[in-house]
Amino acid sequence: MSALSALEDALENRWQALRARLFDREPVELVDALRRECDSHAVVCGAGRVMVPNAYDVELAGPVHDELSRRGAGVGQALTDRLARHAARHGYEWAGPLAVHVRRSAEVPGGRYRVASTVMPHVSADAFQRAGERTP
Repeated sequence: MSALSALEDALENRWQALRARLFDREPVELVDALRRECDSHAVVCGAGRVMVPNAYDVELAGPVHDELSRRGAGVGQALTDRLARHAARHGYEWAGPLAVHVRRSAEVPGGRYRVASTVMPHVSADAFQRAGERTP
């Protein structure tokens, strides 16, 4: 990451933190955790080609999940959009369709959140339907 990109990210994070405090928006800390998870699992596959995981699981403690749920059903989509913009800014390629799943968990350390990522291969709708037909 160039120094200019690092500065841009730092300024954006500060601005988002200020907006979150003023307008009670989604937690910036959670968005930063998703970005760190994405960056830490980036794999250079060739000249100018960097692949990152495409499936992100966000586990939230009960009170945090309840607070975000009150803000609307679009939390997962909002986090997906923010992560997509982050990846586009860094030139990352997804290993498949991007998805951020938000769920409640009683096992979250510290009572806040936990973020994990995996590579989930793309399954076409036709293949999914054929697999369901084979099930007795």
